[in-house]
Amino acid sequence: MADKVKVLVVGLGNMGASHASAYHRSEGFQIVGIMSRSIKSNTKIPAELAGYPLYEDFDLALKETKPDAVSINSWPNTHAEYALKAIAANCHVFMEKPLATNIEDAEKVVAAARAKNRKLVLGYILRVHPSWIKFIEVGKTLGKPLVMRLNLNQQSSGSAWHWHKNLIDSLIPIVDCGVHYVDVMCQLTGAKPVRVHGIGAKLWAEADKQNYGHLHVTFDDGSVGWYEAGWGPMMSETAYFVKDVVGPKGAVSIVAGQAAGTASDAEVSNSADIDRHTKTDALKIHYAAVDGDKNFKKPDEIVSMEDEPGHQELCDREQAFFLRAIREDLDLTEQMDAAVNSLRIVLAAEQSIELGRTVELA
Repeated sequence: MADKVKVLVVGLGNMGASHASAYHRSEGFQIVGIMSRSIKSNTKIPAELAGYPLYEDFDLALKETKPDAVSINSWPNTHAEYALKAIAANCHVFMEKPLATNIEDAEKVVAAARAKNRKLVLGYILRVHPSWIKFIEVGKTLGKPLVMRLNLNQQSSGSAWHWHKNLIDSLIPIVDCGVHYVDVMCQLTGAKPVRVHGIGAKLWAEADKQNYGHLHVTFDDGSVGWYEAGWGPMMSETAYFVKDVVGPKGAVSIVAGQAAGTASDAEVSNSADIDRHTKTDALKIHYAAVDGDKNFKKPDEIVSMEDEPGHQELCDREQAFFLRAIREDLDLTEQMDAAVNSLRIVLAAEQSIELGRTVELA
């Protein structure tokens, strides 16, 4: 049996706790420490993670635990710094998206991983999601150009109020979450993004930056896509989850389940529920072909995804891939390049908002 991969977990928020749980239960990983700047005052450490060494200083944790791998799930403005230090210490890196808060740092991280031959896996959870894989597969059959419409708006209350506000301190929503969805657009088109336009608004007085944004991207095959994201206690939950691709031959949509009847207290403001971010329930496929009377030849098809994996199982799949990448020396060139590409697009949207004009991509 191969030796266990010793992993230092950095960050114990929503994603960090899920990834730590995956390592804890994996036969291939051994957690050697958990680091967070305020972890020793954290009274909500999951029971299964109790007993692991705790650190509030990254450099000390890296020195004392001597890990084989570092899992970075902290605020985005720390990602590049921690990753570069981990790679310099000959560690493989799993990193929650995004790679960095600017392209220069993102490229430095990727270059360092290549130079040291260290595995760098990004937390693009939709790449291991069977429903999204099927969504992209069907979308590729619809012809060109494609029109891609994607959004994820979230109401902020309770713990999500603090979580979203702290995230906005690092990145605006269309940058932080947008990398997932423009990555999907790039997979669907297989084309080069050439032009980006963004708009945004600041509706949340307590947040440091704009909490609403909308980006438009044009590809060199004529395909176009938009992504919308807003966080805050004022956001509407009407049409907060749109996942739709249209091409000359038809359309495919992800249909998320909605509770019927009057919402109970437990159902109010559930757009911030992390399980709903990846929930699909079904794919709806529409066929554009018509007969001689111009009636549709085929009815719309509903592909059930009721048995799809939940959020924790998806995190387990990500870490299983990370382990495989390390043990089998997988070539991660495509994934790393895709992570830089998607970051470049969303940062161009942020630049477009600041400049008040469309940004051309070199």
